[in-house]
Amino acid sequence: MKTIYLDNNATTQVAPEVLEAMLPYFHDLYGNPSSMHSFGGQVGRKLREAREQVAALIGAVPGEIIFTSCGTESDNAAIRSALISQPEKRHIVTSRVEHPAIKALCAHLTDQGYRVTELPVDGEGRIDMDQYEKSLTPDTAIVSLMWANNETGVIFPIEAAAQMARSRGILFHTDAVQAVGKIPIDMSKSAVNMLSISGHKLHAPKGIGVLYVRKGTKFSPFLIGGHQEKNRRGGTENTPSIIALGKACELAAQNMELENTKVKALRDKLENELLARIPNSRVNGDRVNRLPNTTNISFEFVEGEGILLMLDEFSICASSGSACTSGSLQPSHVLRAMGVPFTMAHGSIRFSLSIYNTEEEIDFVIEKLPSIIETLRGMSPYWKVGDRICSTY
Repeated sequence: MKTIYLDNNATTQVAPEVLEAMLPYFHDLYGNPSSMHSFGGQVGRKLREAREQVAALIGAVPGEIIFTSCGTESDNAAIRSALISQPEKRHIVTSRVEHPAIKALCAHLTDQGYRVTELPVDGEGRIDMDQYEKSLTPDTAIVSLMWANNETGVIFPIEAAAQMARSRGILFHTDAVQAVGKIPIDMSKSAVNMLSISGHKLHAPKGIGVLYVRKGTKFSPFLIGGHQEKNRRGGTENTPSIIALGKACELAAQNMELENTKVKALRDKLENELLARIPNSRVNGDRVNRLPNTTNISFEFVEGEGILLMLDEFSICASSGSACTSGSLQPSHVLRAMGVPFTMAHGSIRFSLSIYNTEEEIDFVIEKLPSIIETLRGMSPYWKVGDRICSTY
């Protein structure tokens, strides 16, 4: 049975062109890019080309690109650099719906004596900009807000938030791992100081990331070692993956329109048809300001884990808004922050599409999911109670 992969916010297929670009650098062209000899020098030239390709996707200049191992490392490097370079400041502003790469780091820093303000969100997953502005103080070292939420796809007003921070002399970082490659980003017109990218979210392999650091921003390296990355990140470069990421960024720029037309249309068809065919269902998050590939839908009175298991029988891959992977029965921190009702939050499913999905795949999910929900609700005591309550109105 063919796999229908609708979990692209978790990770993506390595694009065939990307795989082809990186393979020679595992075996035939294995030289160290820092070597003086020409065998290594040819690899160094490919690294420079990859840096230019990444920079071009986000409107940066190549010298502002630092290659890392992943988005989490990029996030850690950005926030820790801001704190080290401004030791007199002890305050961080972030949101309640950040990825654990930021959320867990901020909890750790709280234990180290830093003060962290977590901005709440409304029922649509949006932050209150007036509240954000009031949270900025002379003691604030850095603001870190995600560009787009990984569970709902909701896009934060990053440029406006970055401008507010800049006007107060505060550094601004954004975890943009879900946004880069899906929506246009132009650092040449931005007030953002630092931005995180993860390769495997845009059809490059796992184990490669980028931290963009605006020229002129004070930076203290997270990994201290050799001279690599102009002394900003020690360690021999992961050359095959860096070359792969460069190619993936080139393809992402070419496919940006496709992402916002074909992929968005497939997402909308899936979403609208499921809402029409399945009662007591709803979309979580702002449906206007969100990524073109993401929808998070709640199906009341069923468990997300049960839905995923039954979808898996048809080789359909999606993910649950609840913390199924950790074994927790609690809904995700994102949906809880949004105030999604308990009976809805437990039955939330995130579908995240890519340019490789087809209309036939979407039609197959639309055909199978209503009967899955009906089956699960037939076994749910909560659905039967809820049904009785509804029937009394």
